[in-house]
This record gives sequence, structure tokens and C-alpha cells, in this order.
Amino acid sequence: MLAGQVMDENFRHLLTPPKTYTAVKTSTPVIIDGKLTEPAWSEASWSDFFVDIEGDKKPKPLFNTRFKICWDDEYLYIAAWLEEPHINGKLHKRDEVIYYDNDFEVFIDPKGTTHNYFEIEINALNTVFDLRLPRPYRNGGWAEMTWDVEGLQHAVAITGTLNNPFDVDKDWVVEMAIPFKALEERSPKPGDHWNINFSRVQWKYDILEGEYAKSTDPATGRHFPEDNWVWSPQGVINMHFPERWGYLFFAEDNTVTSPPLPAYHLYKKWLFLLYYKQKEFFSRQKHYSGDLKEFNLQPPEGCELILSVIDNKFKADLACGKGMYSVNQDGLFVKNHYE
Repeated sequence: MLAGQVMDENFRHLLTPPKTYTAVKTSTPVIIDGKLTEPAWSEASWSDFFVDIEGDKKPKPLFNTRFKICWDDEYLYIAAWLEEPHINGKLHKRDEVIYYDNDFEVFIDPKGTTHNYFEIEINALNTVFDLRLPRPYRNGGWAEMTWDVEGLQHAVAITGTLNNPFDVDKDWVVEMAIPFKALEERSPKPGDHWNINFSRVQWKYDILEGEYAKSTDPATGRHFPEDNWVWSPQGVINMHFPERWGYLFFAEDNTVTSPPLPAYHLYKKWLFLLYYKQKEFFSRQKHYSGDLKEFNLQPPEGCELILSVIDNKFKADLACGKGMYSVNQDGLFVKNHYE
């Protein structure tokens, strides 16, 4: 529980602790072929197995999924392993909506602002859908689908047979190299944190006339909804809550096995609780509140809050020690540190 705060059950699912992962810097080449035979991958640790997007509210996934990450001065390397007894895919063209197939998805917010973040989807055919979002959909955002990760390298390796419903497959592996410059970012430094999360979309299938077909709910005549399995639980069936993603910690070596949360995480968490409460208040009252008493909230210990509300907009500035942190009505999170 956040200090100085009364936890509201309406928002508990949006305040669970994020997961963290340590990415070790590599000095050896990584060949993107889906085989994961390079020394860099043997030095990288596997993540936890994925869980349902809502976390403990739902059963564990039917099939296991996990990933590894490493990096060098030019690339962020990601490898994912997906257990799958029936590997299939139909979408061949880049920037088709790949999650209409079973897929693996990467979400990256390098600056941790929840704005100007990136999404990469890939299916078992090695077809990519990449896009940038200036802001989340909930805040009037849109997908820049014409944007591409320039210089992206990607490969898929399958243990089994693709699109053959008459045998049982084992798994498929996704490997990719994402250039930092394509994300408009400098190379990270050891000790940096990025917000990141991963999702696996899994559909239910039947075999009809010798081919895979999405299962139909007889009660509705529509396809059953897809399962969404993730690394760090979102608490809501929506990946586009970037403040709910986990943290990627960049390390020089593998001596940091349990990476720390960034020091500002507590303040970000508190500000987003205020954001959620402001949004709920606005849905009822059609305006934001400038009075924290409306929300039964107090600033974290040692912090001072300036809350301004003007013309159906709000901004909350939280001064804590040598840092100033803020969030506004669009969910834009800004952090500034003063030495």
C-alpha cells in the first residue's frame, strides 16, 4: 500500500507491483535466426512464465511463454519461446493486424511517459506489424501504422510443422534485434530503466476440412474471444495502459539478478492512482476536482502536491526531494530530477 493513502478496492487491480527484468550487455555478436545458440543468449536469464493479462483473477495460461533480453550499443535483442501444440498462421503481409493470428507482441516505452511508445507484433510466419502510438487510445491516441522499425531484424524457428493440423507441434521461437536509433533513442547506460511488456494472443481453433479455423461460440455465432497472456499483469484486458508495464533494467553484467524498481516508481504509482480517480470523478461530474479530499488521498510522505484544474484539464505536480513528477488529464507522466 502506498504511504499516506487509503487503498480503494476499485483500483487495487491497477496498482499491483510491476515485474522487473535485467538485460545484460553483450560483447559478442547475435545472429538473428531464431536458434538462440550464441553465447549472449546463454548468459541471459529466462523471464517468468506468462500469466493472464488480468493476473490472478484468471486461470494460468494453457501453454507456457517466456523471453530473454540482452543488448549492446546498437540493438535491443529479444528472444521469446512459445509452447504450442498446433502452430498456425495465415497473415503474410507486413502491417496486417497480426493479432488476428496467434502472435507474440512487444510493447516499449523508453522514456516511461506513457506517450510515444512502440508496439511490435509477429506471428509464426515471421510476419511483422509495427506501430507507434503518440498517446494511449484511452486518451484520444491513434496508431501510426505506417511507421516502421527501421533496421528491425527478426526470425522465427519452429519445432513442428506450420499449418498442419494432423500432428502435434512443440514450440516456436521468436528472435529480434531492435535498433535503438529506430526508437529515436540513444544507447542505454547501465542502470537505466525502460517500461516494457510482452503479450501473447492465443485463439481457440477447430479443425474443419483439414484446416485450422477459429472456434465459434454456438450461443453467439461469433468467434470465442482470444486469450491474452502477458509477462507483467495489466490488471485489465488492455495492453494500452503503459503505466502498468514492467521495467527493463539495463546492466553491464549479470551480477544484478533482482533489479530494483526505479526510485520514482512510488511517485508514478501514486500519481496514476490520482489519475484513475480523476477520470472516475469526471465520468460522474463532467469536470475534474482540485480537492484531494474528494479522493481520500494524501501525498506520499515527504512530498508536496500542486493540483491545478482549468477548463476540464488537470495537472498534478508532485515535489519529492530532488525530483518533480507530474501527470495530466492525458496520462502524460513527466519526471525531472535536480541535483
